[in-house]
Amino acid sequence: MASKFLQLYGYDLLLVSIAAFYVLMVPYTKVEESFNIQAMHDILYHRHHLDNYDHLEFPGVVPRTFIGAFLVSIFSSPIVLAVQLLHLPKIYSLIIVRLALGCIILSTLRFLRIQVRNKFGHQVEAFFVIFTAIQFHLLFYCSRALPNILAMGVVNLAYGHWLKGNFYTALNYLVFATTIFRCDIVLLLCPLGLELLLTKSISFWRAFKCCTVTTLLCIGLTVLVDSIMWKRFLWPEFEVFWFNSVLNRSSEWGTHSIHWYFTSALPRSLLTAYPLFMLGVLLDRRLLPLVLPALSFVVLYSKLPHKELRFIISSVPIFNLSAAVAASRIYNNRKKSFWKFLNLVILGLLLISLGCTIITFMASYENYPSGRALKELHQIGHLANKSNELWVHIDPFSAMNGISLFCENEWPWRYSKEEEITLEEFGQRNFTYLINEHRTIDGYKCLFYVNDFSRLRRQSGFPPIILDKEPKVYIHGNIKNEELMLKPWPGCS
Repeated sequence: MASKFLQLYGYDLLLVSIAAFYVLMVPYTKVEESFNIQAMHDILYHRHHLDNYDHLEFPGVVPRTFIGAFLVSIFSSPIVLAVQLLHLPKIYSLIIVRLALGCIILSTLRFLRIQVRNKFGHQVEAFFVIFTAIQFHLLFYCSRALPNILAMGVVNLAYGHWLKGNFYTALNYLVFATTIFRCDIVLLLCPLGLELLLTKSISFWRAFKCCTVTTLLCIGLTVLVDSIMWKRFLWPEFEVFWFNSVLNRSSEWGTHSIHWYFTSALPRSLLTAYPLFMLGVLLDRRLLPLVLPALSFVVLYSKLPHKELRFIISSVPIFNLSAAVAASRIYNNRKKSFWKFLNLVILGLLLISLGCTIITFMASYENYPSGRALKELHQIGHLANKSNELWVHIDPFSAMNGISLFCENEWPWRYSKEEEITLEEFGQRNFTYLINEHRTIDGYKCLFYVNDFSRLRRQSGFPPIILDKEPKVYIHGNIKNEELMLKPWPGCS
């Protein structure tokens, strides 16, 4: 019975365990995830009281859809309700919603993996899982509430139906992902649609009618839901498209060279699979039609000046498939001299990839300083007089680097994210604590600080690579509060 269970779900348990480990070790979130994370918090804790929702006070640069947040909240709500009834800290709810999201995304990857097995065999499936497991970014990101990750779940379903030969269903999934979660998925939809037309796998008019109906239904769904939640007539992804593509405002958040995805992002995310996916295309003629749309997606995306790895993460599973086919072919021919050498090279590269993943995880663990700072403040910042509120001001830098509404505690803790307060003004305000990026603030004493990852540094001894850290977030206490000043604090010297 146990062996049958492991045969059916062993790969899923492996991937879910790794993703869950990342969630438990690094539960905090960054600014890129803030909309969906705050939305999930408000859906679960404020429910129908829309006036209390965070996005109305802090709308962000562009609006996003609530559909993904609703989906994850529905799955996680029973356990979150138990957390509320037991009066546990809300950080447990954050872990639950992230685990729920990770399971949703990995269930779509499971569907794709089963189609890989059906088309290419069990051995290719095994290598597909191995590459996914030793790569850091896909499993680390799969539980992060980014629009790109929500879109990736839908794209995985599209890939799976594509492999099954359900071409119209695959196109419909990509239309859904484009209109609701990420408008840039159109850069994958168009190459795939064009390839299917050129190979006469689909009829133009049937595809046109099918995609048009799906588009109208999806637009209707997102406009209905998001107009209610945002309290104005709205199609979020159209505004995102206008902001990023027409106005090209995304470049204000930094730019990279046109080749950055191929020379930095893909090598870091794919690791061993990067050279192997190109080899796979040469070894198996079935792979070129599969890889070409994903490769075109990355090429087309490279024209946008602002680049981030998460933008192209939807292409990673297809590249892993191609790499898995190449690895399987090399493994099957390992008794031949040249292939034996390649087999040993792959084993060595897998070990190096595992080392890179461990180092990247260690860096990411240190990369959420304000979340760890607020956790430590909650542990040691209580005062004897519990009738007074403890007001904590969180500056924009701290809000973007680890703190979300899920990190906040109940009475006597109170929080402010009021922006545009000058350093001189803080002395006139009656905050108990400040979580701030500045080391010194008049009227406040620096109580302790939290380090953040700075850079990797090589050294001659062991280990050969170490992580350099530097103070990034400082916790200050109001000097007018005598009890607070008498407590033994670690200090900032």
